[in-house]
Amino acid sequence: MIETVYFCTVLKFYIITKSHMLKKILSISGKPGLYKLVSTSKTITLVESLIDQKRLPIYPQEKIVSLGEIAIYTSDDEVPLKDVFTKMKENENGGKLSDEHKSNNGKLFSYFETVLPTYDKEKVYASDVKKIINWYNLLIENDIDFTAEEESESSDADNNDIHEKENASAEDSKATTED
Repeated sequence: MIETVYFCTVLKFYIITKSHMLKKILSISGKPGLYKLVSTSKTITLVESLIDQKRLPIYPQEKIVSLGEIAIYTSDDEVPLKDVFTKMKENENGGKLSDEHKSNNGKLFSYFETVLPTYDKEKVYASDVKKIINWYNLLIENDIDFTAEEESESSDADNNDIHEKENASAEDSKATTED
């Protein structure tokens, strides 16, 4: 859920958009672990590994998925990954999850059922649950608060410039049609 708040300083308006921290944590296909988004441009995305804190470029042809966009299938609907992580954190009292749950699929699924009792047993595989547990442990190790909201600012003046250009081009096209 995104909430937008407006405020004014002297002559500039800023838009503060609150989004969950998980939007900036990425999973990259073919690469181990999780990555924190550092910056983006048209041709490249710069990320930092949560495992070894090394920065590396990611190119457009690589598949990147934000953890904020991932949901788990349940019998009723889909549950956002953030909610699953929050429940895991409650179960583990804010600590890491032990590796004993990953030793066999029976223990793995019995633990996951305590976290999300209504998960879809046909669509959620053992590899998915192992990945979720690994991701949760990485987030805890790196002190990333996945329940917190992060604020980002964008200048309303930049948005006004875009609208002024659109209005000017619309007026130009209107003037040419009237002639």
